Amino acid sequence: MVSRLILVLGDQLSSDLSALRAAEAGDVVVMAEVRDEASYVPHHPKKIALIFAAMRHFAEELRDAGWYVRYTRYDDAENAGSIPGELLRRAEEVGASEVIVTRPGEWRLIAALEDCPLDIRFKADDRFICSLEEFEAWAEGRKELRLEWFYREMRRKTGLLMEGDSPAGGEWNYDKENRKSAEPDLLRSSPMEFTPDDMTEEVLDLVGREFGENFGTLRPFTFGVTRAQALRALDHFVRHSLDGFGDVQDAMLRDDRFLNHSLLSIYMNIGLLSPMEVCQRAAEAYATGKVAINSAEGFIRQILGWREFVRGIYFREGPEYTRRNRLNHQRGLPALYWGGETKMACLSYAVEQTREDAYAHHIQRLMVTGNFALLIGADPAEVHEWYLSVYADAFEWVEAPNTVGMSQFADGGVVGSKPYVSSGNYIDKMSDYCSGCAYDVKQKTGETACPFNLLYWQFMDRHRERFESNHRMGRIYSTWDRMDGDKRDTIRAEAGRFLDRLSKGEEV
Repeated sequence: MVSRLILVLGDQLSSDLSALRAAEAGDVVVMAEVRDEASYVPHHPKKIALIFAAMRHFAEELRDAGWYVRYTRYDDAENAGSIPGELLRRAEEVGASEVIVTRPGEWRLIAALEDCPLDIRFKADDRFICSLEEFEAWAEGRKELRLEWFYREMRRKTGLLMEGDSPAGGEWNYDKENRKSAEPDLLRSSPMEFTPDDMTEEVLDLVGREFGENFGTLRPFTFGVTRAQALRALDHFVRHSLDGFGDVQDAMLRDDRFLNHSLLSIYMNIGLLSPMEVCQRAAEAYATGKVAINSAEGFIRQILGWREFVRGIYFREGPEYTRRNRLNHQRGLPALYWGGETKMACLSYAVEQTREDAYAHHIQRLMVTGNFALLIGADPAEVHEWYLSVYADAFEWVEAPNTVGMSQFADGGVVGSKPYVSSGNYIDKMSDYCSGCAYDVKQKTGETACPFNLLYWQFMDRHRERFESNHRMGRIYSTWDRMDGDKRDTIRAEAGRFLDRLSKGEEV
């Protein structure tokens, strides 16, 4: 019998992958580290190293389990440089014409496989809790797609944090309890770190040679790269950090980058952990009295709710989604996002952490780097590419709706009902970033005024026609209208001068 090829991608490192389940005796697993996937955006070196190292370890596990694996390393002389090219090369080697693959998480790669002159059989990616068909059925006919209603459906479907037909604790959502600032705590546990083995060190050397010019620090490298390590990271988080997660999930500290965040998105998004097992561990911790309801619910909502929701949005909206720009923002992304000098402490801290860790939590992404990009009118396509490049957990199915939709409002309200913008007051309330900044967060105008204060009102002013009728934003415009006319003119003028300096490439 002619063997078939079973393609396993770098974010599909799950032993129960649908493509593997569809395999028969004699089929050949194909895995490849290729140029096209490693360079379609300038990925953070840690991200590339994570995926390559995890792929190599997973391939060894498959071989140990009896699979026949043909694996291509990035520096192999015969590497075709693309996934379709590697499939064609391997198909010729083994005499195969059929390929089975679990549906990729990016339209770009789906299109590339559809154009490949082989018989490509796509299998549904059922590692998610909500299938694409289920999401489409839920979304059909709704005027607005809002997380809260989807999340409740997922709670009912799974039974997670449910007591019969009612939510545990009597509330569906404890977000109002999860907006506290944080204090430094030397006893706070950090996410589990791992020492690279010889195989991972070999990958690190390769990535250092091939991608050393990319934005981001490669070493130290402390991510886990196997399922066993990912399970240890999950256990460590549930035991030591989950209970305090809810209270400080939105907080930011200069000298405590992770607070109670898990970093488990990194492992879920490449397939080493399943979202359901992660949610179940959190629910069990609550049920046994080890974790407060606001922490268990807040954590589960990010996965069962938001993660599943944005995947549904990405595939429902289609390949053109990443090119949307409903606010017509055209400004190039400033150099400070790539490590250029800035006097704004919050952006400096967030970008420095991103460069060193290939990670920043959701509020740093949404309310610092994303907020600033939206306020200055940055081109959402450039913002999207930046987020996709610099974070180890960034894959387009999850990153694009978060960036194009929630962060930049470039989809016109598909993901969120209003833009997520704020003045400097929010950042000051939720962090210690403003202490020692060259700008004064309390100053609304003047040379030392926090740029977020000026840009917030300038954004509202220039987009008034679009947002004035938004029921969640009417009070903001009432406040603007009550300001003295000279003050409004001053804000417009000073914000304009700031944006002009930004356009000229001056340090801001």
